[in-house]
Order: sequence, then structure tokens, then C-alpha cells
Amino acid sequence: MSRLHVAALAAAAVFATSFGVSEARADNYGAIAYSPRTGAVGWSYDHPSRRRAERVAMGNCRSYAGDCRVVTYFYNACGAVARGSGGAWGADWGDDRDAAESNALDACYNHGDNCRVVRWACTSR
Repeated sequence: MSRLHVAALAAAAVFATSFGVSEARADNYGAIAYSPRTGAVGWSYDHPSRRRAERVAMGNCRSYAGDCRVVTYFYNACGAVARGSGGAWGADWGDDRDAAESNALDACYNHGDNCRVVRWACTSR
């Protein structure tokens, strides 16, 4: 094999390796919408944008209540909402389901007692 062929193969290997490393994967977004009045929840996951994830979550929640609002969004992660006694609630996100649920419970306990997770969702990444 000539030096030219070896150099060409080496250049191709470097190009292929650097292309694979620099190729970015798209983020996956999710959201949770919640109705404080009724407790209705809508959620979404694995959407290409925050806006789309929030729109889907709101649409799902509005099927059951008119006062829904997006209470958390997340990307490449998880979200959760918790509800407690006396209308207390809290929502948050985390790197995994356990973290999201723990953060949502902490947020709920800041406003009341007897909190429990009512919905969680995670993206596939």
C-alpha cells in the first residue's frame, strides 16, 4: 500500500471519528400541567421543543379542567407534581424519577402536609 493510500485511510478515519463525536443529539422535552382547583393533570414527554411539550401537556389537562397551567417542564430528565392536604401542591424536575418526585414533594411540603406524588413523567434520554 502506498503512502498516499495510508494517508488517505488515516484522514478518513479521523474524519469519521470526529464527525461522530461532534454530531449532537437533539434534546427531548416534557412538561406537566396541573389544575389546583380540580387536581387534573396533563403531561407530555419526548417532544422536540419546550413549547410543543407544554402545549401537549396543557391540552391533555384542559380536557378535564379549565384552570390548568404548566407547573414544570424538563428536558432529558423527569418532572413530577405532588398534592397535599388543604390544596397544597408542588412541582419540580430532576435528573431521574426519584429526584423529580423528591423535589416535587419538597415543594408541596413547603405549602402543606400529607403530600403525595400524583404524576411523574420522564423523557427517554
